[in-house]
Amino acid sequence: MKEPVLIVMAAGMGSRYGGLKQMDPVGSAGELIIDFSLYDAVMAGFKKVIFIIKKEMEEDFRALVDDKAGKFIEIEYAFQDINDLPDGFTVPEGRVKPWGTCHAVLSCKDKISGPFAVINADDYYGAGAFQSMYEFLEKAEDKERYCYAMVGYRLENTLTENGHVARGVCETSPEGYLTGITERTKIMWRDGKIQYTENDTDWVTVAQGTTVSMNFWGFTPSMMTEMEERFPAFLEKAMKENPLKAEYFLPLAVDQLLKENKADIKVLESADRWYGVTYRDDKESVIAALQSMKDKGFYPEKLWG
Repeated sequence: MKEPVLIVMAAGMGSRYGGLKQMDPVGSAGELIIDFSLYDAVMAGFKKVIFIIKKEMEEDFRALVDDKAGKFIEIEYAFQDINDLPDGFTVPEGRVKPWGTCHAVLSCKDKISGPFAVINADDYYGAGAFQSMYEFLEKAEDKERYCYAMVGYRLENTLTENGHVARGVCETSPEGYLTGITERTKIMWRDGKIQYTENDTDWVTVAQGTTVSMNFWGFTPSMMTEMEERFPAFLEKAMKENPLKAEYFLPLAVDQLLKENKADIKVLESADRWYGVTYRDDKESVIAALQSMKDKGFYPEKLWG
């Protein structure tokens, strides 16, 4: 069995946040949010990480990561390029937005031959999530259906007080498997309730305790093949319906596999609170939370000391 590899999606520019939030320190020793995830990954057993970045970010990113976490885990880089499309497709005039999380992960396809986990660079997931995922991937093996996993969080533990976020709202079976996932791109606290909207007018309430995805996935190599084979069909539709903004999201590909009964996706439940800097006003609360975890001994005062 090949060693599980961690893929970190870090190519996004953080448009709502207003800058390269992946490079903004939040720890007392200058750590980034991703430093905490890498520390948790190393402690869980991961030995290699692949960062997906934009080529123009490479020098800055290496300066922040290679000489710190890079001493404890092997680091590789893959580059998400908006022009990296299947034969017969070209970027529509005026499009600047990347093609989404599936497209990002596909930039690693030539670097992956075993099981892999996928996370966002700007989300704090909690140590337990990495431990559960590593243990799952160590044993993951496709049989009649693909053998995948997702870390599931309680919706109320994943929201910010400072605006709306995107979350994959999940349906699960009594046995703890994912049965459906719907990407809600605008979900938030409103008047003490959690609600989402699809049209900025009508708001729908979602119950607290609902399981959501924070894009912490575990896959066998078959997922790379599935994403690559499905990408042209996505592009055909996108070019007609929303050529400047349509994105090929991981939850979309996963939901297709579920509907076709091609994959079993184990939901690894997490009681941890998510922390992330979606908006600039989130930063102070994230700094305070991570310092509190250091003070309680969950992390050393200097992660890579």
